[in-house]
Amino acid sequence: MASIRRTLSPNHERHYQNGNQSSVQSPSHKLILNGKSSSILYSRKNYISRKKLFYRCLIFFLLGFILGMAPFGDFDDARSRDFSFEIKPSVVNVKEEMKDVVIPRPDNVVVNSVKLPGSLVDEVKGKFDYVPRKLLIVVTPTYNRALQAYYLNRLSEVLKIVKSPLLWIVVEMNAASAETADILRKTGVMYRHLVCSKNMTDIKDRGVHQRNVALEHIEHHRLDGIVYFADDDNIYSLELFESIRSINRFGTWPVAMLAQSKSKATLEGPVCNGSQVIGWHTNEKSKQLRRFHVDMSGFAFNSTILWDPKKWHRPTSDPIRQLDNVKEGFQETTFIEQIVEDESQMEGIPPGCSRVLNWHLHLEAHGLVYPRGWLLQKNLDAVFSTT
Repeated sequence: MASIRRTLSPNHERHYQNGNQSSVQSPSHKLILNGKSSSILYSRKNYISRKKLFYRCLIFFLLGFILGMAPFGDFDDARSRDFSFEIKPSVVNVKEEMKDVVIPRPDNVVVNSVKLPGSLVDEVKGKFDYVPRKLLIVVTPTYNRALQAYYLNRLSEVLKIVKSPLLWIVVEMNAASAETADILRKTGVMYRHLVCSKNMTDIKDRGVHQRNVALEHIEHHRLDGIVYFADDDNIYSLELFESIRSINRFGTWPVAMLAQSKSKATLEGPVCNGSQVIGWHTNEKSKQLRRFHVDMSGFAFNSTILWDPKKWHRPTSDPIRQLDNVKEGFQETTFIEQIVEDESQMEGIPPGCSRVLNWHLHLEAHGLVYPRGWLLQKNLDAVFSTT
């Protein structure tokens, strides 16, 4: 087909987006082209470009959607590539698999109680050396004398190596001395320093009232543990303190006592068949009238008996105290009669009561002056030359 091509000058020739050409033949046409026609052409260009962009985006979206829905293999291949569309839990052996499982614990979670099987409890105890122990409440009356510092330091060295928890209640008469307070601070043992304020003129045995002060303190603060009266001038084995933790209500054991003449030793305390008390050791005819032949350092008891009479079915709620108005040597038996009814409520320590765990020695030196602060104020009267 033949075509006719019209030749126009560059000034009268326009190129449009759709490829058509138009010529301007008059000034009026130039005005229209420069005015409204230019805006129409500009808007048409924008419309065409947006339309092309929209169709392109639509095509790419459809292609991406089709490619995304198309499978790339079977399910096993997908799982081998570490992604899948379905999770199927595998069957596990709980007893075997839970051994190595570590469950993170959030900081805001409070666990009230945890119960472990018996085998795990034994393993934890062996690994961490954690064994729940009863509190030992050791009551020691003391007073100012020449060997007081020696006695307190010797007893503190034993209590220091006793496994915790342990509370040492030391009771002095009238006032707390600075020397005793200084010793207690240096022992490293948890202690309470108490004072018994009693009129000295009408006191038969100061130790009775000092122990009663400690009993009042335990009852007032409802301390839960095993109470043991340990005089500072006695000798105690470490095994004794570990044994009395197992006491349920009342425990007793034999005590070796050095006679006043220091020429012989006697044994005072229970005769046992296993842990059952069946009789008493006694060598003094004057004390045969006592109900229980026990030394003050030869028994221990549960502190809840003092402040919880309903738990132990006590017939009365009267406070349990040592008595000062009884004959000498009867303080122990009158006190024990307030705690137990008979030997059936006692426990022999150790089983068989065949071992002596503490000694009551009468080694107090009479006539020695108590040095203030345990310091010698003067030098020796005679000095010998070493040359």
